Amino acid sequence: MLNKIKKWFAFLSMDMAIDLGTANSLVYVKDRGIIINEPSVVAINNKTGQILAIGEEARKMVGRTPSYITATRPLVNGVISDFEVTEQMLKYFIEKAVQGSKKWFGFGYTPRVIIGIPCGVTEVERKAVRDAAKNAGARTVFLIEEPLASAIGAKLPIQEAGGNFMVDIGGGTTEVAVISLGGIVVFKSLRVAGDKLNDDIIQFAQKEFKLLIGERTAEFIKINIGSAMPMKEKKEMPMRGRNLVTGLPEEVVVFNDDIQRALDKSVKQIVAAIKTTIEETPPELLADVMTNGIYLAGGGSLLKGLDVLISRETKMPCRIIDDPLTSVVRGCGSALENIDTLQNLIAKDEEWGAPI
Repeated sequence: MLNKIKKWFAFLSMDMAIDLGTANSLVYVKDRGIIINEPSVVAINNKTGQILAIGEEARKMVGRTPSYITATRPLVNGVISDFEVTEQMLKYFIEKAVQGSKKWFGFGYTPRVIIGIPCGVTEVERKAVRDAAKNAGARTVFLIEEPLASAIGAKLPIQEAGGNFMVDIGGGTTEVAVISLGGIVVFKSLRVAGDKLNDDIIQFAQKEFKLLIGERTAEFIKINIGSAMPMKEKKEMPMRGRNLVTGLPEEVVVFNDDIQRALDKSVKQIVAAIKTTIEETPPELLADVMTNGIYLAGGGSLLKGLDVLISRETKMPCRIIDDPLTSVVRGCGSALENIDTLQNLIAKDEEWGAPI
């Protein structure tokens, strides 16, 4: 009887994968692919507590709001820092994803949701993600570590007895993991990633030019002329902000070598975390990694020259996977579609008395 009830609820359910990132959130729906890719930003009226905008609309407000409106990110370093705002953001994404779905005898679909989380998060942080998703309308919540999801999204043979070395550089965290037989053998979670690189450029502008620039400007510079190592081709671009001495707007020209030096410390920390993980990897798995190489995922992996630098420092092949920005959500979606074969990789909530 219980199995029949579960099958009935599964029929009324919509499978949905969410990459709840520090910088961007993506939603994948079974048979429809990635349908939402928006910034993890929420605009709030501080006087009333009302949420004014979420996602792309809220991002447009960053740095442009009056004093009583705050455009904020409810996730910091990959974990929830503001539970209520995260819950509202998840509710917005879930409702947007199920819009237009068919109803059965007047009942709407109640989604099964799988969410990628960083390695090494505490049980309290895991519970916060589960509770936020349940309160936002999810019927069943599954959690999966982001390096595992990235590896699944990259179609790596993680179920086999062989070493797969995955580095996922997101907005808030860098996840380094060695995966074998469907589990993580060794991992490092580093709170140095895309956001920290943006902050490095902001600090560089203040120190070198006494210029205050915004996060969006810093990210634009990073994407266009940022690099992990000195490049042969010389590039330059204008950097606009407010002079901290005069208080007036100012424009200066920065070169790619300047930005590379500004990013150097954080890049070295990422490389050091990779080296430490290699040192802790069992020899048999390390032999596989030496053959297969290191796989890079996440937006941070697109920093120019990073794959070359990692390969040079580790003396192993290093490659960026296809479509690294969406690997986590694609892997989450694949895991949910193949839940029967991959259920050992996923932590489920307490529905039907199942263990957490």
